[in-house]
Amino acid sequence: MIASPLLVDELEAAIASSDVGRRAGILRRVADLFASTSGNLSNEQTALFDDVMRQLVDEIETSARARFAEYLAKSPAAPPRILRQLALDDVIDVARPILSHSEQLDEMTLAEGAKGKSQAHLLAISTRTVIPESVTDILLERGNREVALSTAGNPGALFSEFGYSALVRRSSSDDDLALCTWSRSEIPRRHLLKLFADASDSVRRRLSKEDPRKAALIAEIVTRASGHLQTQTRETSADFVKARALVQSLNEAGKLDEAALLDFANSEQFAETVTALSIICDLPVGLVERALAEERSEQVLVVAKAVGLSWKTTKAILLLQARAERSTGDLDRLLEAFLRLKPETAGKAVQFYRLRERSLTPRPN
Repeated sequence: MIASPLLVDELEAAIASSDVGRRAGILRRVADLFASTSGNLSNEQTALFDDVMRQLVDEIETSARARFAEYLAKSPAAPPRILRQLALDDVIDVARPILSHSEQLDEMTLAEGAKGKSQAHLLAISTRTVIPESVTDILLERGNREVALSTAGNPGALFSEFGYSALVRRSSSDDDLALCTWSRSEIPRRHLLKLFADASDSVRRRLSKEDPRKAALIAEIVTRASGHLQTQTRETSADFVKARALVQSLNEAGKLDEAALLDFANSEQFAETVTALSIICDLPVGLVERALAEERSEQVLVVAKAVGLSWKTTKAILLLQARAERSTGDLDRLLEAFLRLKPETAGKAVQFYRLRERSLTPRPN
């Protein structure tokens, strides 16, 4: 091994000495020597350096161990086993420098630390310049909110399909994580779609503010995809099949009027109410279904006013829409809006709804 006789003598003396301060000092010198000669060392010599450093580290106090870890994390070369030992140290002050900064630490050790160590260890890993997919998978599975946010915000983190799915899943209940995930340029579109579709209205507004063009594109795709899924679900629903047959028979017999619609709403027949209102208003059933299912009260008011429905019938539809008793104050507010709304304005809005739905309907190939 390439080493000066003086250093070899000091090394032997340090290992035998009970002087902790001397051991810490010689440890630094051994690390320096290894870094300067590592390109010329055999595997056996490298292993010897590794054994010596590990033995010295075991014999020094925690604060000195932490300082050595900081030193070694910046070193251009270090033996693998001493790096592993420091990275998996239970004391985070010792492990953090290696986990966060050492470019020589192997992926297997990172994964092991992510699987078995504390959240502080996971957070340290999440700040690395590059994080491999296998490790981000574990960070997102085990990590707390702080770890997930740090990982999502790290441009050097690489994500597998599982990782992207985990990010999107966790983002559905965390506004800040949703925004952080949205900001990643490389995230596949299918995951952006789910992120946007699952987001609350407040989060969608934040996402749109962050990147208006991307949000507009994703929103349109989500609307199309949601409409297609909604249609498929409705077409295979026994309730809607039965409702469509009943309402169409009433319409063919000339008996589909406001009284029939009111009866459906009062009887809490959702599918029949949706189908009947769709025919009466000449609007796609999907639009009417979304208006009722998603509690778009203002849209219900517009549609009702456009076709001249009374407040009694409109109120019954609104109560069905809510699936629960509305407060008196809420109904008073809606009545005021209904009375204030002009039929011409409502008619223009309904025409816009028709045009919009037409533009969202997939064209045949």
